[in-house]
Amino acid sequence: MDLTRYKRRTSHEVKIGATAIGGNCPIAVQSMTNTATADVEASVAQVERIADAGAPIVRLTAQGKREGEALRDIVAAVREDGYATAIVADIHFVPEIASIAAESVDKVRINPGNYRTSGGELEALIDKCRKRGVALRIGVNHGSLARHIVDRLGDTPAGMVESAMEFLRICVGENFDQVVVSMKSSNTRVMVQAYRLLVEAMEREGMTFPIHLGVTEAGNGIEGRIKSAVGIGALLADGIGDTIRVSLTEAPESEVPVAEMLVEHFQNREGEFEVLHPERYSPTEYRRRTAAPIVAHSEMTDDYVVVEAVSCNPTAEWRAAILDREDAAPVVIRRHYDGSKGEVALRAAADMGQLLLDGLADGVWIDAPQIAEAELHEVELMILQASRARFSHTEYIACPSCGRTLYDIEQALADIKARTSHLKGLKIGVMGCIVNGPGEMADADYGYVGAGAGRISLYKGKQCIERNIPQEEALDRLIELIKTNGDWRENE
Repeated sequence: MDLTRYKRRTSHEVKIGATAIGGNCPIAVQSMTNTATADVEASVAQVERIADAGAPIVRLTAQGKREGEALRDIVAAVREDGYATAIVADIHFVPEIASIAAESVDKVRINPGNYRTSGGELEALIDKCRKRGVALRIGVNHGSLARHIVDRLGDTPAGMVESAMEFLRICVGENFDQVVVSMKSSNTRVMVQAYRLLVEAMEREGMTFPIHLGVTEAGNGIEGRIKSAVGIGALLADGIGDTIRVSLTEAPESEVPVAEMLVEHFQNREGEFEVLHPERYSPTEYRRRTAAPIVAHSEMTDDYVVVEAVSCNPTAEWRAAILDREDAAPVVIRRHYDGSKGEVALRAAADMGQLLLDGLADGVWIDAPQIAEAELHEVELMILQASRARFSHTEYIACPSCGRTLYDIEQALADIKARTSHLKGLKIGVMGCIVNGPGEMADADYGYVGAGAGRISLYKGKQCIERNIPQEEALDRLIELIKTNGDWRENE
């Protein structure tokens, strides 16, 4: 990584149907359907809505044989309607479904945590993909690593990287380079460290596979956008990333303009800044520069120093200025932004998040006089929380849903927020299904996970407390669970 200037990481080109990523291609945006994949008509309509919103790549879940076979009809209908959209199959648990999906889609995404590295499963899938020109994504998820990885390295960024590298080495051994890799987590610090460690590991072994970026279970509304911008933006600022997906618990087509705005924000990263003390920087290890309280700008005292960025590359400008300081004064990073509240929040989060994730900054100051001071304060607090620097309100680890979700997760999240948003510092996972649920919300204090059609299971940490209860009872019982464990506070 070049600390002095912006430079995109070198990767080779991977073709996903009519779309190419990596190499000299622009960063591509994508989304994922939340229809039942077996419902061909509904899935085709949603794929086309996502494509009309501007995404050249769309992913669909294929959790069983019925869904895997439905992909053939979905692809045929989308093509008949004149769309060249790249279609990706998302596979969990059942490797045989990947083989079925590879007969019709443009890319297959598999989770190494659900595959064996021995026995030829991956080699057989590679052979089928090679014959049809199908790309492969090695998609590692924090919280769903294989047992042998967890036993050796723990559920850590290092474990995530080793999980990916095991499979990438097999791809190299099979001389198959049409592979994309991802390292997703709902914890932005884990996510950023994992991707940076992955880049280092691939460089050591001469690999140039393109990278898919995303923050899982980011939630909805402005909070979900800020959380995604913090994680994705920190890596785009490093020049890492060839395709991105912003995961929101909203209609999938809502994700596309957010992703496009992030891509556009990093298209002009000019400016070079001398870094006199690169040894003070630890990109793969969180290390606070000071022990000062983390602040929004209105909370600053005279002890804090303000460093304002004015260049087209604010992240590198701030980083160079902070690393070269000889004093130990806490630093608040400042920048002026034009635009609406949503635009300012997204851009500021993308610029400032990295300095917080790396422990270099001690506070943020968004200079946007067109926005009310109280609203700016809330945005600043959201950026601090999304960056794992300071928790000031309830955090929701909420998945965007897909065809595996058998309840109205958007409404459920809204209802849960309405009843629990005053519980400052608490983390609540709201997950569509068992596939990513317990693993991806491992960082949560409580979990609300889809167990079937209109059925919910409740978790305390990683432990399932109540299984398969009716959804109409689930929110009251979640609140009762929070109260029983002493974490409830009345809303004053």
